Amino acid sequence: MKDRTADVVIIGGAVMGASVACHLAGRDDFTGRIVVVEADPAYETCASARSAASIRQQFSTAINIEISLYGIRFLREIGAALAVNGERPVIDLHEGGYLFLATPDKVGILERNHRLQQELGADIGMYDAAKLKQKFPWLEVADLAAGCHGRTGEGWFDGYGLMQAFRKKARALGVEYVSAKASVEADGAGGWRVRLSNGDSVTAPVVVNCAGASGGTEICRQAGLEVPVVPRKRCVFTFDCREKLDRFPLLVDPTGTYVRPEGTGYICGSAPPADRDTDCSDFEVDHDLFEEHIWPALAARIPAFEAIRPGPSWAGTYDMNLFDHNAFIGAVPGLEGFYLALGFSGHGLQQSPAVGRGLAELITTGTYQSLDLSPLSVDRLAAQRPILEKNVV
Repeated sequence: MKDRTADVVIIGGAVMGASVACHLAGRDDFTGRIVVVEADPAYETCASARSAASIRQQFSTAINIEISLYGIRFLREIGAALAVNGERPVIDLHEGGYLFLATPDKVGILERNHRLQQELGADIGMYDAAKLKQKFPWLEVADLAAGCHGRTGEGWFDGYGLMQAFRKKARALGVEYVSAKASVEADGAGGWRVRLSNGDSVTAPVVVNCAGASGGTEICRQAGLEVPVVPRKRCVFTFDCREKLDRFPLLVDPTGTYVRPEGTGYICGSAPPADRDTDCSDFEVDHDLFEEHIWPALAARIPAFEAIRPGPSWAGTYDMNLFDHNAFIGAVPGLEGFYLALGFSGHGLQQSPAVGRGLAELITTGTYQSLDLSPLSVDRLAAQRPILEKNVV
């Protein structure tokens, strides 16, 4: 057994933990030792590797819009920002835009969201049904009132590549990675002891919980904090279509079903019905979800999808925040040196650049310097003050 010390221990080494480590190690005013503990060093089951990997500014709350406005700037410049020894990472960013569609009963929400997005500088166009049909002739618009499309700044990318780019840069900056399952406890001297499944332990004044769903169900509870962050299964399905559909975005149907291009085909998904959306620990694909809900919705919206050839599919888990589907970020009142970055509910990849930067600022200086992430503090849970995000996908 080996007992070591560090200045910061980050539990969870996928995209969020890697971003925090990378940003913290890259600061001129931080010279401490950073240890990242990751239970799945092959990253086979982490949400970062199983996500549909996209970024948008079409949220209904200012904080989420601003986080992703920074995120797209970071992704555009990732080659320079995360280069190591002259090798520049490539994440294949494709700014095809999101297309949110609204029926007449929901068009008011779309209009309010669009006004806020424009005020904050997002490049989102809003179109009536006739204009939608003109822009996307393959689209069925008879039941639609309007749609909003991200002209620039929204799209999809290689999420696994982003995670590995952060990880590689962090290691080049001196961050140590340990492959083990972690548990945490107060050390009795104002700091934290992180016990590892290999028998070792690391003591540090600062612990950052980036462990996704297990961070909510296990690590927070060990620290003395209860948060409603649980694992929820999400399935991704692929298919090919014979007909070529030009300028296809990431389309979000009023039913909540989404679809976007991937290579020469498409990927799609949807949250399951509420009575089937339970906590899970397996990665079995729910094929009935595709047959009964997703495909019928897509075929009704895009007639060309009535004749498709299904391909491979996979399942992953969201660290779902049941309180308001938004992340808990920052210091925890009453738990000195214990920080959170979890509960992203499917938005972790796109939010990782801003969150990593923000937590690095907070840990080092005691304040957010670039973008105030305090609206996402866990304080809102005790105050019963949810962030009401209307554009949950």
